[in-house]
Amino acid sequence: MAIEIPTDLTPELVPLSWLIGTWEGTGRLGDGEADDGHFLQRMSFTQNGLPFLEYRSETWITDEKGAILRPLTVETGFWSLERPMLEADPGPGMIPGDMVPALRSADDVEKLRIAEGGFKIQANIVHPGAICELYYGVIDGPKIQLATDLVMRGTNAKDYASATRIFGLVNGDLYWRWDVSTGGNELKAHASAALKKQG
Repeated sequence: MAIEIPTDLTPELVPLSWLIGTWEGTGRLGDGEADDGHFLQRMSFTQNGLPFLEYRSETWITDEKGAILRPLTVETGFWSLERPMLEADPGPGMIPGDMVPALRSADDVEKLRIAEGGFKIQANIVHPGAICELYYGVIDGPKIQLATDLVMRGTNAKDYASATRIFGLVNGDLYWRWDVSTGGNELKAHASAALKKQG
């Protein structure tokens, strides 16, 4: 599957460009064993000219034949290369950045490549129930590995200590797995899915 890079894409999002678009497919909760639940997922990555991708995922519980039974959850957030913020970058809040991106060329972006070959990335993801995650990891071509650096929980949030997520593009499909620790235990399989690009 050919990857189209939008002509208005800020240079530092090129390593993440294969994610851009809407993905949809089915997955399983837990290890995907016989008694584990099924779900439908719609995931999107969009860009608006700023140095991040906006992420959104909606999921619905289904029966084993794929019929939607009820909503499961929604998460939203922002993904970007991990790098020092420069004077040209926007923020915090509504402080505008320069008209020209902080990283202006492929050569500027290439300086961020790590010795192992990929780029460091960060993703902050917000969940219902007063939980926010900050992930750090690496994108290396069509592979992403993320691990939480911080999980923020509200006063009444359920226990949630840490997580890892992996993503990979295989024959044009997006495969992912999410492992979670609720505190006092090891990471355990939480969910996984295979998604096809839409449109």
